[in-house]
Amino acid sequence: MEEALRQAVWSEKLPGDQAMHTPEDVQTMLKLASLGWGSKRIAAELGCSRNTVRRYLRQGGWRAYRAPPRAGSLQEHTAWLQERFVQHRGNCDVVRQDLQREFGLVVSLRTVERAVAHLRREVLAQSAATMRFETAPGQQLQIDFGTVRVCVGEELQKVHLFVATLGYSRRCFVAAFLHERQSAWLQGLEGAFRHFGGTTRELLLDNARALVEEHDAQTREVRFNERFHAFCRYWEVVPRACAPYRARTKGKDERGVGYVKRNAIAGHRFGCLEHLHSHLARWMREVADVRIHGTTGEPPIERFVREEQGTLRPLAAKAPFLQVRELTRRVHSDACVELDTNRYSVPWKLIGETVTVSVADQQVRIYYAGQEVACHGETALRRTSVIERTHLAGIVGAHLVGQHWMPGTGAVPVAMSAELLRPLHEYEQVAGGSW
Repeated sequence: MEEALRQAVWSEKLPGDQAMHTPEDVQTMLKLASLGWGSKRIAAELGCSRNTVRRYLRQGGWRAYRAPPRAGSLQEHTAWLQERFVQHRGNCDVVRQDLQREFGLVVSLRTVERAVAHLRREVLAQSAATMRFETAPGQQLQIDFGTVRVCVGEELQKVHLFVATLGYSRRCFVAAFLHERQSAWLQGLEGAFRHFGGTTRELLLDNARALVEEHDAQTREVRFNERFHAFCRYWEVVPRACAPYRARTKGKDERGVGYVKRNAIAGHRFGCLEHLHSHLARWMREVADVRIHGTTGEPPIERFVREEQGTLRPLAAKAPFLQVRELTRRVHSDACVELDTNRYSVPWKLIGETVTVSVADQQVRIYYAGQEVACHGETALRRTSVIERTHLAGIVGAHLVGQHWMPGTGAVPVAMSAELLRPLHEYEQVAGGSW
């Protein structure tokens, strides 16, 4: 056995009798020592120093080399580095600049990164940490918008999805809009109130420009838009804005927006916007309400009916906040008034006059001197024109006008009197003949 082990050892030696320091070599030393070999004999057999053999026999096995600890140039600033690294959210370059400015230390970025390497995992975990909190039934409604591109008709159209999620039951409401203006937020909220049959005590929302005018990240003071604040007073709900750049605060609705995009919209095509609205209504009823929710473990509709429906504040037959909008507009040279990027026609004789526009029940009514002069259905599209032919009767090009004709931006249409509608040869005779 001793001879076989000797052959194995010699077969594993490196060329030039170089000493080997692998775990297998150390194991060989221990085996030879167990056979009664001395350190001198083992060293001569393996081609290494006697002290090396003694060290490994004393250790009882192989150990990786460890460099002796060396004091770094930033060791005395350890506490300061930890404070600034956390303050600057892991930005080592800013920490390096602070070192140079406050202590006059000029070091490389890599030096700073090595000094704070043990803190990086802590900072990353702190920035990603989120505390889950549950709200009482009827306490909170989270709202948000998500943008998605949908095939409507033959075009790929950008659609804005309003999603409202009850904090307790996770029941959601979805509505599609073509914009994210304040009117869309308010219409979406009133649609959610009607869908749930009541209001919660508070609204949790993002810092959308249409709703929040100012939010100080340090003092957490929030100044809401006046009209939105009036809307909340009207429905007796308390608005709350999550911290800036901290959308995870309303994570239930954030996940709800993603769920709607992946489940309700992805892969679908719609003939028109009305088909999209009806599809979302069916999807809420047949899919979203009855699915097993991943957090609560039960369908949202069952949790809503059993525990949350009775805690909502009843609507008390209140009229919509946006029931009537009255605006003042000036009639443009194309016999149209502008409303929400769209144009609605009025009788051409009112060009240049100031009229009153009233929007209610999806109807646009236009008044002049107290008399209604035009009435159109409110369109959900953007940058389009709704024209009634009779409004342009008697002006140049009126016979070319269709239901959605968009007038050009060239010459102003003028009226043609009956005296001017004569055969051309009569004018030639007055002018002394043709050219």
